[in-house]
Amino acid sequence: MATVPPTTIGVVGAGTMGRGIVQLFVQAGHTVYCHDAQPGAATKAIEHVDGMLARAVEKGRMAAADHERARHRLKACSRLADLADCELVIEAIVEDLAVKRALFRELEGLLGEQAMLASNTSSLTVAEIASACQRPERVAGLHFFNPVPLMKVAEVIAAVRTAPAVVRRLSELTEGAGHRAVVAADQPGFLINHAGRGLYTEGLRIVEERVATPAEVDDVLREALGFRMGPFELLDLTGLDVSSRVMASIYEQFQQEPRFRPSSLVPPRVAAGLFGRKSGEGWYRYVDGQPQRPPARPLPPLPEALAVWVDPAASGADGLRGLVVAAGARLVDGPGNADLCLVMPWGEDATGAALRLGLDATRCAAVDPLPPLALRRTLMLTAVTSPAARDAAHALLAKDGTAVTLINDSPGFIAQRVMATIVNIAANIAQRGIASVADLEDAVRLGLGYPQGPLGWGDRLGAARLLEVLRAQLAATGDPRYRPSAWLQRRVALGLPLTTPEAER
Repeated sequence: MATVPPTTIGVVGAGTMGRGIVQLFVQAGHTVYCHDAQPGAATKAIEHVDGMLARAVEKGRMAAADHERARHRLKACSRLADLADCELVIEAIVEDLAVKRALFRELEGLLGEQAMLASNTSSLTVAEIASACQRPERVAGLHFFNPVPLMKVAEVIAAVRTAPAVVRRLSELTEGAGHRAVVAADQPGFLINHAGRGLYTEGLRIVEERVATPAEVDDVLREALGFRMGPFELLDLTGLDVSSRVMASIYEQFQQEPRFRPSSLVPPRVAAGLFGRKSGEGWYRYVDGQPQRPPARPLPPLPEALAVWVDPAASGADGLRGLVVAAGARLVDGPGNADLCLVMPWGEDATGAALRLGLDATRCAAVDPLPPLALRRTLMLTAVTSPAARDAAHALLAKDGTAVTLINDSPGFIAQRVMATIVNIAANIAQRGIASVADLEDAVRLGLGYPQGPLGWGDRLGAARLLEVLRAQLAATGDPRYRPSAWLQRRVALGLPLTTPEAER
């Protein structure tokens, strides 16, 4: 039940999002009116919500008496004018600025002077919607995620003229309904979609450079870092047609900021109708709804009496040396006597590490030191690693049954590149004051399903190491997408956690 006084709430739009918003607030004890321009749609939405509540009773998640009371608070409206007594109206209609502005203009003329107006827009600027109103200070964004009852976070978007009291009240209503309310500035992608750019853009960039395949990127990020899904699995789930528009929109709205640059790999796939799950093929092909994954690389035999040298200065040298011994290979003290040389660079490619250490690049390979070695391991080849050295390294790292992903040369492997990009974008969000550090951390964890908030995750992995990765990538590629955030650089220089907010002034 509501932890704030019951409110009469209107929802315009009876689609998937509108129905979810209706269910959320009626469950929280509010009276909810639903209207849709399509005849009969509001009634169907109310029936759907009633059915969902009945199912909750059957599963023991809701008392029958609470369901009966909620039914009396559900109202289907055939006319927009029926919302006149609502204290809050939430719009969840088509993402069309002109249509939304016309609706808000009409609603303002119907509602009382103290009523609040909120848009569930995911991509439009709230200030542009509010500019249609005589009193834009009572207009804000209230962006939910699908499915609304289960995604326990909502963004309260403060447009430039939104009154602070409106932001507070929307936050109270959202928190009272059991969702975490995160407050974000009216910027492209708001908070959650903005913070999520790094996973997509860097994953695509890695595939563009032929460092790894989509399936290999997904495997590493899921199994070595703990993401629920990799970027290509996510793109197939959300639909590449939809995601491509979002990527292009955020890039343009941020004045073509290089950090959000879309990939040239995407438009040809969209043109070909390879949207993902809904079209039967995207980055993966689907049979009966299941992705068809490429077969695993065959595991070569481990050569007898393999002599291995491990870079003693590597941050994970002890663990890697332990794997070598456990596999039955022989450790040697100098690279000149080794059949295989293993390095563990941060932000550096395998070729660069081999040349810096004076190694024979044909006998050299690199292991990513970022994920724990107990998880999926990433093996990076130099530009000239011999087949014999490649197979020996693969067999060695997989000897204990742990999965191994082989990739081509790249400054920063897969995990380092993606995590450095995610943390850098999050640091820039904090730098720009788009959201507080606490809201940023919770929004990404709840809205994107990441194992941790990005700044706290960066602290755990090592902010100085991730900064090293960004600087190495910037130096190697000259691409400004990798320029480090000032927020990140400052905190590393001062030895502060990334989650440390700015000092008060």
